[in-house]
Amino acid sequence: MAPRPFWKGYLKLSLVTCAVSMTPAISESEKIRFHTVNRATGHRVRSRYVDAETNKPVPDNQQVKGYETSEHDYVMLEDEEIDAVALESTRTVDVDTFVPRDSIGWIWHDRPHYLAPDDKVGEEAFAVIRDAMAATDVVGVSRLVLYRRERAVMLEPRGKGIILWTLRYGDEVRAADDYFAGLKDERADPAAIRLIKSLIGDRKLDWNPSMLRDPVQERLKEIVAAKRRKRPARKHDAKPAQTPETADNVVSIMDALRRSIEGDKKSGSRSK
Repeated sequence: MAPRPFWKGYLKLSLVTCAVSMTPAISESEKIRFHTVNRATGHRVRSRYVDAETNKPVPDNQQVKGYETSEHDYVMLEDEEIDAVALESTRTVDVDTFVPRDSIGWIWHDRPHYLAPDDKVGEEAFAVIRDAMAATDVVGVSRLVLYRRERAVMLEPRGKGIILWTLRYGDEVRAADDYFAGLKDERADPAAIRLIKSLIGDRKLDWNPSMLRDPVQERLKEIVAAKRRKRPARKHDAKPAQTPETADNVVSIMDALRRSIEGDKKSGSRSK
């Protein structure tokens, strides 16, 4: 059963408008989450804001947003001042810009959402906008208030629906050149590449979401379930972490690759 939409509003392109609903495409609801609890009473512990210098509790009506301009010096902003610079409409995705579909790199993509028509009346308008973007191989760019802040968003046609991505702002993305500039511009040894391709071929499988299982969450759920049954959780033998071999030169890399391939052949090829 699909979760209920967390946002409802309108998709607008020039004079074409339709009612839409939006649901996050990802969820963390299945993850184990913890509360801080008083061990003596079993009651939850409530957090309180205290003054960092006096250690006295600060009442709600005395709490205000502050931007640090220098050490211990803050410019204070009231909620009304922050709200005043937000978009006037938080319920309309007004698309006025389109860019080539592959021009927004993966690093700018933040969080995906499913966007769908919210009533029968709007299905035709929604389909027209979706199919026109797909036919021209473009995505739409707009702005929207989500998660209590104004965000740039990208609308990407996908199948019967539209994926709405929140986008990261320019000052949130670091330039790759700053980190890769020191790497030498030289070609890898063709013989080493052939061996790597052989390893890749032996380990290549069809994609399946089960490949991304979270063993930590699974173990935590086992521990919680065991404690609920009031019996000790079974212990798992911890395997020592293996330190990868460090290659000092091309010869050691080749040796490591050959040993990897020989090891794969001895253990049998993986099922595909």
